[in-house]
Amino acid sequence: MAYRINIVGGGRVGQTLGRMLSEHGHQVQAVLTQSLASAQAAVDFIGAGKPYAHLADLPPAQLWVLAVPDRSIASTAHALAELAKLQATQTAPLVFHCSGALGSEVLEPLRQKGWHCASVHVMLSFATPALAVQQLPGSACALEGDTLALPQLQALMHSLGAVCFEIEARNKMLYHAAAVWATNFMPVLQHTAEQLWQQAGVPPELILKLRNLLPLGVDNILRLGPQGALTGPASRGDTALVQAQTQRLSDIDPVMSEAYAALSDLASRMAAQRDAGN
Repeated sequence: MAYRINIVGGGRVGQTLGRMLSEHGHQVQAVLTQSLASAQAAVDFIGAGKPYAHLADLPPAQLWVLAVPDRSIASTAHALAELAKLQATQTAPLVFHCSGALGSEVLEPLRQKGWHCASVHVMLSFATPALAVQQLPGSACALEGDTLALPQLQALMHSLGAVCFEIEARNKMLYHAAAVWATNFMPVLQHTAEQLWQQAGVPPELILKLRNLLPLGVDNILRLGPQGALTGPASRGDTALVQAQTQRLSDIDPVMSEAYAALSDLASRMAAQRDAGN
């Protein structure tokens, strides 16, 4: 089935999904952002649709994609529910938001209007839309929502190459926290390491080369698993060195020091489980 689609939110997620949906034969007819300029930029990347800056101006659609920040999902759903003319379609519209942490209950005003509501979260960093379009095929995709919505969305996301699974709404916060650990913290850790190398006097050109440690570490995880790839002072039980480094970091940045100590504790726990054969 080919859908007529409205996308609310033209950021990286909205642009990525819009581009892929359009390329797979769906009609992206409208893209809404806070300004016509940003909506036009999103439309330009998607290659389809008309830019909008006001929700009330959007035409009816079979599928609504709410690619807005988590804090705006509930208010957007409420505003949509207030616009009765948007429900003037032959079949009940299908709507999903893209939050990894929130369930479809935040769309309740639309559910009460008879819309089929769900949440769809692709496990991807969405660093840029151009990269995300290439990376989405093969990525895991968490689905949660109404019984009538899930089969349609599973078929839709599967057609884009995503590997779908269903998740309970009560588990989404934990699921998304894990995604943050796996993706969002990696740039933070790398940036912190580069700051410390800079303060230690490592030449800038060598710091750039030291970024090669990152893909090497990832490759070890893929080959050996997290426990097999674990190295460092905490993994070998060198608590004196961990304490000394924690203290030295406290002289530079207390937050870095606390993070180092906490991550070292987790590394020690991993090493204990590894050594016990768990």
